[in-house]
Amino acid sequence: MKKIMFAVMAMCAIGFTACGNKAQTAEAPADEVEAVVYNAEEEAAASINQLTEQIEAQDASKFQEVLTAIQEKIKDIIGSDPAVAKEYVTKVQDFLKENADKIKAFAGENEAVQTALAALTAAPAETVVDGLMQALNGAKEAAGDAVDAVQDAAGDAVDAAKDAAENAKDAAKEKAGEAVDAAADQAKKALGI
Repeated sequence: MKKIMFAVMAMCAIGFTACGNKAQTAEAPADEVEAVVYNAEEEAAASINQLTEQIEAQDASKFQEVLTAIQEKIKDIIGSDPAVAKEYVTKVQDFLKENADKIKAFAGENEAVQTALAALTAAPAETVVDGLMQALNGAKEAAGDAVDAVQDAAGDAVDAAKDAAENAKDAAKEKAGEAVDAAADQAKKALGI
């Protein structure tokens, strides 16, 4: 009985915690969220500067790290303004295409660099941004589905725990009733009734 009650209490706590967190995030004031405004010119200039440094240093691994950082930057900008992201990608693509020979000279057949370059330059800027937007939206949907599944599972667990507690309560009442009846029967026998 104690184990069942403990399970019920644990499930209730999980359920209330899940509900409490949901309420807290919904109540966050809008003025606390600061929107990031990206400028394609500035962002592209900073990224191109990093690429230039690695081309001059002829360090393929660092160059690949910069390319990965650029892909992450594109994702960040997409979340703020897809049009700015397209402009940013166009500027970075133009730089990479102009410097393709220099990059090939030091990166050679480095697979990681070639993969990162292909991800950025193989398609027009609009296609690159659209592809990343679809991937991000898919990830958001998957995360939302996972949250829903967890909440559903928590709700089902709470319901199951409530059912188990109710069944245990009914069983306890029945046993108590049987014990009272048995005691009454023994008392009647003892009194000779």
